Amino acid sequence: MTAVRNPGFPESRLPRLARRVPWRHVLTLVPLVLVAVIAVQHWPVLVEGFGHLRDASWPWLLAAAGATCLTWVAAAFTRQGAVIQPLPRWRLLATQLAAGSANHLLPTGLGSGAVNLRFMTVCGVPLSTSSAALALYLLAESIARVGLMAVFFVAFPDALRLDGLLPDGDVGPVLAVVAGALVAVALAALLLVRRVREPVFRFVRSALGEARSVHTRPSRALALWGGSLAFPALQAGGLVAVGRALGLDVPPAHMALAYLAATVAVALIPTPGGLGSVEAALIVALVAAGGPVAVATAVVLAYRIITVWVPLLPGALTLGALVRLKVI
Repeated sequence: MTAVRNPGFPESRLPRLARRVPWRHVLTLVPLVLVAVIAVQHWPVLVEGFGHLRDASWPWLLAAAGATCLTWVAAAFTRQGAVIQPLPRWRLLATQLAAGSANHLLPTGLGSGAVNLRFMTVCGVPLSTSSAALALYLLAESIARVGLMAVFFVAFPDALRLDGLLPDGDVGPVLAVVAGALVAVALAALLLVRRVREPVFRFVRSALGEARSVHTRPSRALALWGGSLAFPALQAGGLVAVGRALGLDVPPAHMALAYLAATVAVALIPTPGGLGSVEAALIVALVAAGGPVAVATAVVLAYRIITVWVPLLPGALTLGALVRLKVI
């Protein structure tokens, strides 16, 4: 038996409606909706943070805002340093503002990576090269952040008083054993499972080739490592400025070390933009640096307002504009 279409039966309107929907315009609204949802979820934190800002020293707050804006410039330098092909400067800078917003809407850097990967692809960079450049960026930024923290630890060994903040008893060794077991399982899967091993090794070869190419160009290497060092330094400087604005009685170098230690500690926690985990780690680190709990909490809330919540809306608008203009 063969089904015959009745000419008088109206064709389904769903496919035609789907074709008529301006999906690119709809996508421009998605970041704004996510911003609104996150703002509603964290509304008490926002209210308290803005309350602390009213009593702060505005010159120091402006310095913190300036440091936050310069982090986008540092990120743009690092992104350009990770790839040989020249990228459009102003679009690259705008992409970093949009990527910062996307980074707070998706877990653990996925938003920023996706935006920059799409941007490089639209600019004509091959997918393998752009993926290798993304990996090189993450590696350089991680090395710079940990290296900067190590320098501060050597220079100021007594800056953080960790007594009472670390787990007592056998919790520490148990965590070390669990971490070692996870690393061993990952290595075993990498070496023994062919479907895992081959794409990973191809990616590593591509990343190493891109790294060699980048370091044959002094300007690219300088942009990569200079931007990677400037990015966490500017972030730490922003926290120091907010601490001075609210009268936190902690030396600036100790505040900077507290920031670096806290961000390194929460780097593997999969929360969007570190919301919640970064605040808790920063408060603990500032208390370990000698700050009172109440003032440290006020400083962290005000700092996150300046570096996360204030840029979130313009970043989302920029992201939507870049999607609509087909830049990403």
